[in-house]
Amino acid sequence: MNEQHKYRATDKMSDLICDNYSLLMMMSRFGLSLGFGDKTVREVCEAQGVDCRTFLAVANFIGEEQCSYDETAGEEVSVTALMNYLKQAHTYFLDFNLPAIRRKLLEALDCSESEGVVFLILKFYDEYVKEVRRHMEYENQAVFTYVEGLLQGRPDDGYDIATFASKHNQIEAKLKELKNILIKYYPEKENNHLLNAVLFDIFNCEQDLASHCAVEDNLFVPAVARIERGLKS
Repeated sequence: MNEQHKYRATDKMSDLICDNYSLLMMMSRFGLSLGFGDKTVREVCEAQGVDCRTFLAVANFIGEEQCSYDETAGEEVSVTALMNYLKQAHTYFLDFNLPAIRRKLLEALDCSESEGVVFLILKFYDEYVKEVRRHMEYENQAVFTYVEGLLQGRPDDGYDIATFASKHNQIEAKLKELKNILIKYYPEKENNHLLNAVLFDIFNCEQDLASHCAVEDNLFVPAVARIERGLKS
């Protein structure tokens, strides 16, 4: 790792979490469990079979809130480890986080009233989830299958990672519209605790999705491009 990076292999894993609790989500996607005591990042990763360089590359990318395309990032990561991380992130969003937000929306909104705005909010959200599902299932089925072929030394002359990168849209953008609808147009009630709580979850989900896409663009794409260049040469 670059010496200027915030987190290092010799740091205690517990210190990383206390410094930035959002790394908890990242840990679960790497398959790391809690209860690691005072072990270092390297010790925890080695004990649980996770590539330490890849873990630190993602942790530092998220922790430093980088947003620029990094051609050298591909040298620091295991494509297999990063791809497994991204697959687990897809499972988290599609099977847990987005359904949980919808349940909270149903609880927070007054669906007994025939208010058009409630119908629009739920319809908007359901369409958005369908879009996210299409986006992530394409990556699972097309992109990751292509990369698995590269790892086995089987390039595909009709496809490359630059094709994916050129069409990779930022799937968190529509959540801004949903937040605006809830904040600006949903009728005020006596107790908005539930609605504020689900809004908080939507803000977090938006940030998490943006971070997820940034990892794909700035770590995954350069790492795969490096393999492509190696196979061509």
